Amino acid sequence: MFKGFYTVATGMIAQQRRTELLSNNLANANTPGFKADQSSIRSFPDMLLSSVGKTNASASQQAGSQYMSQVGALNTGVYMQETSPNYVQGQIYSTNLTTDMALIDGYLPQNEDGVTGSIFFRLEHPEGGEAYTRNGNFTLDGQGYLVNPQGLYVLSDAGQRIQLQNDDFQLDENGSIYVNNQQVARVGVSYAANPNILQKQDNGLLRMQDGGDLPTAYGTDGVNFTLRQNYLEGSNVDSSRTMTDLMTAYRAFEANQKVLQAYDRSMEKAVNEIGKV
Repeated sequence: MFKGFYTVATGMIAQQRRTELLSNNLANANTPGFKADQSSIRSFPDMLLSSVGKTNASASQQAGSQYMSQVGALNTGVYMQETSPNYVQGQIYSTNLTTDMALIDGYLPQNEDGVTGSIFFRLEHPEGGEAYTRNGNFTLDGQGYLVNPQGLYVLSDAGQRIQLQNDDFQLDENGSIYVNNQQVARVGVSYAANPNILQKQDNGLLRMQDGGDLPTAYGTDGVNFTLRQNYLEGSNVDSSRTMTDLMTAYRAFEANQKVLQAYDRSMEKAVNEIGKV
């Protein structure tokens, strides 16, 4: 009976976490460059129950297979195994702002595990090292530096801050920035052969788990991409499907809750009614 309490509780916890994940995805459906999180729920290993055939046998005899008969498997609940972002490109839309930039995935190779690589804008992280993002909603700060919405500096391919006189500049598809037909910088773009090694942080930022930096995407074998000015990449959240999944998770949580209430009523009867006999 008590095992049932724990099994149902694990189901409720897993569905609660899934609901929180889906709610976060839905809340960021209009956030430029946002990558939806995915979850996988697995069951704990089943326990195989057996019964002892002869109760008057010694302990050593009972351990033998001839005295044991299988009753069946007992499931011990489920858990959310992992969450990982979906790096599929979102829809590209026009903004008519010269400081807005979008990364357009061309051909990105797969690694040995079948994981497709991904490309990101390079940012200077205030704690040192680099951060990465797909959100190209950039602006110029008071000193003319190209920054992201949180004020982090956008880095060039050489790892330097990009400073411009004003927003009257041109960005070609190769990432080069031109002012008066003179190239002044090249927007930094990094490549992750396995983007799952990146950790998600607040405001759509990504960082390496070990605090290191990703290699440049320019000139990497098999990596093909372009940049587009006056455009942004939208979120890749499918609002309709996410809402459906959210309702499914809620109904699963509700079903587990009703089972838990049934266990609770059974325990109440066992204590208050059967215990009086």
